[in-house]
Amino acid sequence: MLGVDSEANLREFLRGRTPSEGRHPEGRYASFDYCYNYFQSFRESGSIQALASPENLQSSCLHLGFFLASWGMFRGSSLLLNRSVRFFAPVIRVIASSAIRLWEIDAHVYTEDNIRELLHFRRTIAEAWGPQAAPSDILATKIMLAVFANIPAFDNFFKNGLGVSTFGAKALEKVARFYDANSELVDRYRVPTLDFATGQPTHRRYTRAKVIDMVFFMEGAKKARAA
Repeated sequence: MLGVDSEANLREFLRGRTPSEGRHPEGRYASFDYCYNYFQSFRESGSIQALASPENLQSSCLHLGFFLASWGMFRGSSLLLNRSVRFFAPVIRVIASSAIRLWEIDAHVYTEDNIRELLHFRRTIAEAWGPQAAPSDILATKIMLAVFANIPAFDNFFKNGLGVSTFGAKALEKVARFYDANSELVDRYRVPTLDFATGQPTHRRYTRAKVIDMVFFMEGAKKARAA
């Protein structure tokens, strides 16, 4: 995209502008890695349904809840501000019953059918909580990023960076076009996730959607600093 230095944005996200920023084992950005590792470990073992088992439900809620807290979703007038971690149980149950196809979607295969699948699951999250606790697109897409990493998180920075106003099919098509035009760069920055126990890289790599999330999150942050 014109005017976007994608590689500079990625370097800044990963390395930070100061020693306290960037992605390192104790840093905020690693909150994604630990949450994503947790959920993906169930997919890799063929036991997605076990995410919502009595033995795992609390841990599943805690992993998702801490990621969202780390990324600012418990502040201000947020839906989550006055909720306990048990509030996530209905969402964990729909994640645990989701089709494996949903876990395999990434930005290089945003076909019409796959985009429809992504939008359907966003609605499924809303239905899990019911009309009295309808999540915003920001919250729903952050959940999908943390668990599947099949879409970017459509927060204000990302939307401003990408140049879209809402989450929907057209926005995802724009993400797909960006990937098609920048596939070499995006694939090169699919870094390994960090392991919680050791702080070292794992065998899992960031998805293409996660890398694109980083590009436009940083672009939106730059625009906000310049405003």
